[in-house]
Amino acid sequence: MKQAAIHNDPVPSDTATVVAIALIAYMLADMLHEGLGHGGACLLTGGKVVTISTVSEECSVDNRLVIGGGTLINVAAGALFFALGRITPRTSPGLKYFLWISMTINLFKAAGYFAFSGIGGFGDWAMFIKGLSPGWLWRAGLTIFGAVTYMLAARFSLLELRPLIGSDREQRYVRAIELSRLPYFAGGILACVAGALNPAGWILVALSAAASTFGGTSGLLWMIDWLRGDRVPLGSLPEPLPIQRSWPWIATACLLALVFVGVLGPGLRFAH
Repeated sequence: MKQAAIHNDPVPSDTATVVAIALIAYMLADMLHEGLGHGGACLLTGGKVVTISTVSEECSVDNRLVIGGGTLINVAAGALFFALGRITPRTSPGLKYFLWISMTINLFKAAGYFAFSGIGGFGDWAMFIKGLSPGWLWRAGLTIFGAVTYMLAARFSLLELRPLIGSDREQRYVRAIELSRLPYFAGGILACVAGALNPAGWILVALSAAASTFGGTSGLLWMIDWLRGDRVPLGSLPEPLPIQRSWPWIATACLLALVFVGVLGPGLRFAH
């Protein structure tokens, strides 16, 4: 008698936990950029942090290190999260996912900012090259550099995602959707809600909050299509790592979101 084949589909990840982890990663990347990046460079060069919010940081001094500090910290953070992700065991899929998406968000924000400033002519790196000539060449260089590094970051991110999504050609694509698309929209919405409360007005929501999340991390939407072909080789681990319901991750995300929106959204003033 012929027996029917049994197909064991991979257990899907818990959506609430995945979103919670992604929200923490988005908030962390934002504050690394504004607080440690711009704010740290401000203090390092002898200035005083005047105000800080989810979309901006104001320093009492103005120099190129302060201007570029946010992006440089995002790059450093991306490298750190990559290293930590490599040594995190398979027995901690939630932590492994947090380190992967934190790495990806930080690298995308950094690379995207170069292209954004080059194309739009505003933002941190447009201010960084202000006064350098010929201006059009510097802007073109920023745009090309940003576009190339963004594509490299997308491929690198997919290579590091493989332990979480397994090696089945069809299932790894489905798995990647779970870990990228909904977190992308959740992170962008949270950033815009917090950014809408900043004292500078709605202009920073469009130029900073929406641009750095919906624009800067848009690779989370389209890069997973590369998994359908042979552009990203299969990983060595056959089975994906499902992320189970974790109330600590969810509770932490809720608490941090309240602070992110209610406190950092309107901004903190430290000096006049």
